[in-house]
Amino acid sequence: MSDTTQNGPMLAADGTPLKRSLNRALRRQKLRALMLIAPLLIFVLVTFIAPIADMLFRSVENQIVSDTLPTATEVLEDWDHTTGAPPGEEVYQALYYDLYLAAEARAHTRLGTRLNYEYTGVSSLFRSTGRGLEDLGEEYQDILEDADDRWGEGAFWYELMTGTGDTDARLVREHRARLQALENARLTGDVGFAPSVEIKELLPQTTFAYTDFAVFTALMDEDVVAEEDPWEGVYAGLAQDLETADLSGYDGPGAEALVAAQQTLAEQAEPINYTAFFESEDKDWVSPDIWATIQTYSSTYTGGYFLNAVDMQLTPDGIEMRPDGQRLYMVLFQRTLFMSLTITLSCILLGYPVAWLLANLPASKANLLMILVLLPFWTSLLVRTSAWKVMLQQQGVINDVLVWLGLVDDAARLVMINNQFGTIVAMTHILLPFMILPLYSVMQGIPPSYLRAAKSLGATNWTAFWRVYFPQSVPGIGAGSILVFILAIGYYITPEIVGGRTGTFISNRIAYHISTSLNWGLAAALGAILLAVVLLLYWAYDRIVGIDNVKLG
Repeated sequence: MSDTTQNGPMLAADGTPLKRSLNRALRRQKLRALMLIAPLLIFVLVTFIAPIADMLFRSVENQIVSDTLPTATEVLEDWDHTTGAPPGEEVYQALYYDLYLAAEARAHTRLGTRLNYEYTGVSSLFRSTGRGLEDLGEEYQDILEDADDRWGEGAFWYELMTGTGDTDARLVREHRARLQALENARLTGDVGFAPSVEIKELLPQTTFAYTDFAVFTALMDEDVVAEEDPWEGVYAGLAQDLETADLSGYDGPGAEALVAAQQTLAEQAEPINYTAFFESEDKDWVSPDIWATIQTYSSTYTGGYFLNAVDMQLTPDGIEMRPDGQRLYMVLFQRTLFMSLTITLSCILLGYPVAWLLANLPASKANLLMILVLLPFWTSLLVRTSAWKVMLQQQGVINDVLVWLGLVDDAARLVMINNQFGTIVAMTHILLPFMILPLYSVMQGIPPSYLRAAKSLGATNWTAFWRVYFPQSVPGIGAGSILVFILAIGYYITPEIVGGRTGTFISNRIAYHISTSLNWGLAAALGAILLAVVLLLYWAYDRIVGIDNVKLG
């Protein structure tokens, strides 16, 4: 053996250092193993991790307010709600043009629905106002078109707004981004319009409104901007600009028409007043409470959903408890935990003897009884739950038998349905197999000789069971309890059918907000809290009992 081999690193057959060769082989093995589990990993990420992440995001996401009313919420930041007065004219002006674009995109109703969760009546306010926004501009449109037909032509407007000098493409990009945020989608294509820098400085509000119109027409309607008549809101912007515009130095396209329009509007139209317009649409628009709600929930992210989920609320003055008559969710959380624990305990008490019997009977008889344990899995969950509804009602089978036996008077039949008792009975029956199977698997592995040895040493049947047999079956109790409790805490079909008003779980409220009220943010917050509670109880169980002691046999 050479000195190099003796004193240097050990080499593999191909001459590379053995350590490097082993590491390379190990990396290849890990890569092959990763490729084998990659389909399962991707499936778990897409069907399990991604929905949970989306749920957690929805519980704090609040972009709809700032995306729908970007200018209004920005101007509203300086308003002080404690004065008791509505905001100034500049806020109503920004609201008009934000809301006009949102109404064209049919997004104002979504915003109204979102704010209606926090302030009742806002949804109908946005819906009705969205239908009347055109009225403000129509007045000025009629005056201008009567004076000059060109004001009703799309080509004339396009020539006026594009001008002959430099154009501002940045403004178009900003309005494109604004529309994309409103639509929550990437909009592609060429707008085919860029406002003149000169006209932008001369008629800023008109340029703002027309750019909204141009971007929407090109990207959403997919029409040619120069061929389409502008929105009524553009005429409102022109009327506002012409009140103060100095046209003496302007000689671009439509210069004489602008001068004539300025004189006509001064003679025939009242100065534009956005506050008065919104007040005429609905007096609630001058209520400080409406604006305080918009201001409070104008941030991109909010903790309001989580506060609502624990019977609190985010108000302009800070965090407050909800009124006594509106505190619902903490009661539902407490009821869900209590009833889930009760159902778990019921399954232990009923399932333990059955599992012990299965584990100690001869194989032929045990297999027959096991078929009976598994039989409920072959029946629809809805059928089993509906059967309990029939059996537990006051004119049902159980009450009829009790009356026939004389244990209950016919006039005082037991109320066992649409309450907590009915939910516990039905869910115990449904979840009982999930307790029996882990117990049976663990008990099968307990050697009977242990009990015989304990009895031979003088232990009674009870002592032998409690000191020798029961401790060895605890891992099965732990596994069954985790299965039953986690399944019970998330159930909503059975409590919905047999629970009534006092037997429903928090999961029923989550389902209501997802499918009926469409308050997905609150549903996500309730689901996130429920997930956190389960994880916390799991952690506590691990600390007290030890998850390593849980076995399925």
